[in-house]
Amino acid sequence: MKKLLLLATGGTIASVPSAEGLAPGMSAEELARYLPKDTSDYQLESKMLMNIDSTNMQPEFWVEIAKAIYRHYDRYDGFIITHGTDTMAYTSAALSYMLQNVTKPIVLTGSQVPISFKRTDAKKNIADAVRFACEEIGGVFIVFDGKVIQGTRAVKMRTKSYDAFESINHPYVAYINGPNVTYYKSVHAKKQGELILDTSLCPDVFVMKLHPGAKPELFDCIRHLYKGVIIESFGSGGIPFQGRNLLPKLRELTNAGVAVVITTQCLEEGEDILLYEVGRKAAQNQIILSRDMNTEAIVPKLMWALGKTNDLQEVKRFMETPIADDISV
Repeated sequence: MKKLLLLATGGTIASVPSAEGLAPGMSAEELARYLPKDTSDYQLESKMLMNIDSTNMQPEFWVEIAKAIYRHYDRYDGFIITHGTDTMAYTSAALSYMLQNVTKPIVLTGSQVPISFKRTDAKKNIADAVRFACEEIGGVFIVFDGKVIQGTRAVKMRTKSYDAFESINHPYVAYINGPNVTYYKSVHAKKQGELILDTSLCPDVFVMKLHPGAKPELFDCIRHLYKGVIIESFGSGGIPFQGRNLLPKLRELTNAGVAVVITTQCLEEGEDILLYEVGRKAAQNQIILSRDMNTEAIVPKLMWALGKTNDLQEVKRFMETPIADDISV
């Protein structure tokens, strides 16, 4: 029999109506009562970590979640984290970096509709999460709408539909249909070594989405506020240099010791900054290449890398090294 720990953090799944709209209000124990009555395969304990709308999720809360798993790691065979959908992908990626050598399933789930409502996706999602937490697999995953997604590859695509998440640039890990788990991709062998907790995060990271007409002067404000900047550029990752030339300001950022990551606004297939002139001119700087990582993974990974070092070459090395399947090899 598997021994599982449910860690509740709030989100829609735990929300109840209030005078100002839906807000988290259910305890971890109340959530657990909605699980199927047949618990012959597992023993579940629950703990409330926080009770927030995931819009209010902060990097410091990621650390709290990671530490809770680390503290209880030896006592349980698997973990379920109930979480709001809006920032779930950021949290799953952050846990993938802060917890190394994971040999047990750490499963995040939530819902688009509160679990107490008559029509809801929450009961299926939490039951599926518990089912997958009983598997002999190690890593961080999101379980949602019957799909298992690698923790570094999930993106929320829809605000209302039950199939809220998709796996971007990476196959789904598995599909869940009741008691049956069907694996889509080969599962890596369990990692060797003891679990490592590494919560060295620097939250001073900014995401800039470029658009035609973006002013170069904007970089002057960023340089004094942040240690890392993620630029969501166009297509394969080019930076404008005609009209409003952003390249000189980009060089000023890196010369000032600010880590700069170039990614693309396109969800699929990633950046290829060396393909066009507009990309190659930018790549002449100490630019970090994101390849096919999604922004939800780049943000916590850059925070994690900057928490370790201010050396831009070291940050670049951390960022461009695949971790938890975040980059296609």
